[in-house]
Amino acid sequence: MAEVLVYVDHVGGVVRKPALELLTLARRIGDPVAVALGEGAADTAGTLAEHGAVKILTHDAAEYAEYLVVPKVDALQAAVEQVSPAAVLVSSSAEGKEIAARLALRIGSGIITDAVDLQASDEGPVATQSVFAASYTTTSRVTKGVPVITVKPNSAAVEQAPAAGAVEALNVTFSEQATGTKITSRTPRESTGRPELTEAAIVVSGGRGVGGAENFALIESLADSLGAAVGASRAAVDAGWYPHTQQVGQTGKTVSPQLYIAAGISGAIQHRAGMQTSKTIVAINKDPEAPIFDLVDYGVVGDLFEVVPQLTEEIKARKG
Repeated sequence: MAEVLVYVDHVGGVVRKPALELLTLARRIGDPVAVALGEGAADTAGTLAEHGAVKILTHDAAEYAEYLVVPKVDALQAAVEQVSPAAVLVSSSAEGKEIAARLALRIGSGIITDAVDLQASDEGPVATQSVFAASYTTTSRVTKGVPVITVKPNSAAVEQAPAAGAVEALNVTFSEQATGTKITSRTPRESTGRPELTEAAIVVSGGRGVGGAENFALIESLADSLGAAVGASRAAVDAGWYPHTQQVGQTGKTVSPQLYIAAGISGAIQHRAGMQTSKTIVAINKDPEAPIFDLVDYGVVGDLFEVVPQLTEEIKARKG
């Protein structure tokens, strides 16, 4: 089978879940070849081999940590030249999409962003996308060059598939542009102990109906009982009730979890655009005419201040 490059997002050798999802999808269209860069790249080998990487290309250099995305684009370009892959897969994070776009331009190829599924065809990989605020589902393929495809997190279940995982050094020559933008400082994000919003399998979001910042404790308690991430609607964020980093919607983050619970959210198109591809959607709202109920799999017409605490206690009780 043709080889498929998979860009590995990792932190000090710990592979992030979206990269493992990419390996699962890559196996549908070819043999996954992982590209791991920066500090701890070699430490990813065991995990990547367990999840289907037939080969792992690694390279470590100070440029990956000291400068913005261009060094990573240089490395992926070198990997494309070394492997001649059938496709390049990158996770649809903000950084991932910038890397993918720059790479596609460099190698003269077409690009598909925010794919939610991949399938093989005689003419190349076919990507499924959810577009126009998830109003339509499209299938498309790149017709020029090596397809560069970014994939939304939670688009595929992580599957183990042990493979050879042979580690090879990647020979990278950095371009003049690689050192054009230097990182001058970093501020660690405060950890809440909850999953990253865009990667979480379960998301619990609160909206205008929560009524205030102090009441988001109810949303957080429900999320914690489920091991979920916490999201918020634009109305809640604009009111200053919850951080903008947790906003779900067209001007916030797009999520596609296995379970999405919306509490006190009316369901305006701006919010729906950020969560419509969730596998199962549950809404809690006291307005039976709320637009969110047109979208959900399960709807609860009731006061969230009564429903959410009862749901939280029931989940805790069932977990024992």
